[in-house]
Amino acid sequence: MPHPHAIAGIITRLHDPNYDRWAHQIKRTGGCRQPIHLRGKVEHYDRATGQLLHRYSTCREPDGVLRVACKTRRASRCPACAETYRADTYQLVRAGLVGGKGVPETVSTHPCLFVTLTAPSFGTVHVRREKSGKVLPCHARRDAETCPHGQVMSCAARHAADDPRLGEPLCPECYDYEGSVLFNAVSPELWRRFTEALRRRFARISGLTMRELREQLTISFAKVAEYQRRGVVHFHAVIRLDGPTGPASPPPAWATADALEQAVQHATGAVTVEVAPLARVFRWGTQLDIRHITVKGDLTEQAVAAYIAKYATKAAECVGTLDRRVHTLDELALFPLREHARRLIAECLTLGALDDLADLRLIQWAHMLGFRGHFSTKSRRYSTTLGALRAAREEHMRAEDITTGRLPLFEEDTVLVIAHWQYAGKGLSAGDQVIAAALTGTPLSYAGGDSR
Repeated sequence: MPHPHAIAGIITRLHDPNYDRWAHQIKRTGGCRQPIHLRGKVEHYDRATGQLLHRYSTCREPDGVLRVACKTRRASRCPACAETYRADTYQLVRAGLVGGKGVPETVSTHPCLFVTLTAPSFGTVHVRREKSGKVLPCHARRDAETCPHGQVMSCAARHAADDPRLGEPLCPECYDYEGSVLFNAVSPELWRRFTEALRRRFARISGLTMRELREQLTISFAKVAEYQRRGVVHFHAVIRLDGPTGPASPPPAWATADALEQAVQHATGAVTVEVAPLARVFRWGTQLDIRHITVKGDLTEQAVAAYIAKYATKAAECVGTLDRRVHTLDELALFPLREHARRLIAECLTLGALDDLADLRLIQWAHMLGFRGHFSTKSRRYSTTLGALRAAREEHMRAEDITTGRLPLFEEDTVLVIAHWQYAGKGLSAGDQVIAAALTGTPLSYAGGDSR
């Protein structure tokens, strides 16, 4: 049952003379939980005469603002916008596997692998393991050692999938919290060095210089970062071999899937990143998963694209951390968190205060447990771009507005468009959230907002 304050807001909104236009705005955002409020105008002028052809102003809109989708990728903040991001990422990844969206279908014949690069161990944690459909004991050891802190390093529990202990260390005092957050911080650099090592390996295989290699081979990729329950990231990547111009040209005959697999294995073990002030060196974990993408079977191009797209909308929610920044230990104490997540964030804040580690920006990214890279990235020539997909969608919506008469039809080359926009708040009131959920069929969430 909505709060009485929400009920009053519902009644007011439903009796508003501009309700229909407000409802159109809400539907246009696709069910966004925290729509951005814009105030301003757009004017269309004839370039030749300077005559004003059309003016749009938010002064005629409900509450004097235009509501647009927040476009966040994070499902924890806005499931509706995250779903749009997920769908776009799916199309982007799949186009690089079978073509479409401007990518030729012949790309499906190029050597391509699905690779998972993991983090090293920073201490024994509770895990859920299965074999032949049967859940195995976590860490059952008859002769388990007792750590220096008095904890027997064994766990015979068969953890459920939603067990809150998953990812928690058996002994928090033994767990390397420093190493965990530092690995997250340097993992983007570790990935960059991995891709460079791939190219160097192919140059060595082919007997070419790096410049000569670029004239024959392009290594394209799309990747996503996933948090493990213990709080460290690992990367899932589609890695593809192309000719010099990208997906439109085939790779040389010597650049095979087997050669790519060998190069990945070599590059994974060849690269390191040093955090010099603390004399720590980081490398990929020993678990390396390399799989061939098939037309039929468990690992089809649809399965790979869906897998990567799913994690593109997630962050560190599975660890139980925050989805907003926290800057001090006193501020951290105000939030009800799992102890493991709290200690990871606290480690970021403590290390971030060291001048020698300022470049890692650990305080700014403490809520992300030190990881400061983009969750989903791709090489320039892998396939289309998210921007191109958004532009196509916006053009479709613009054409719809012209068809329905909301926008005039102009020859773009003869019209000068001048826009003035001002941020005027975000979010929905409690009452508006109830109506928006009913209009768009999205789950009700009292995320709120300043709703100015």
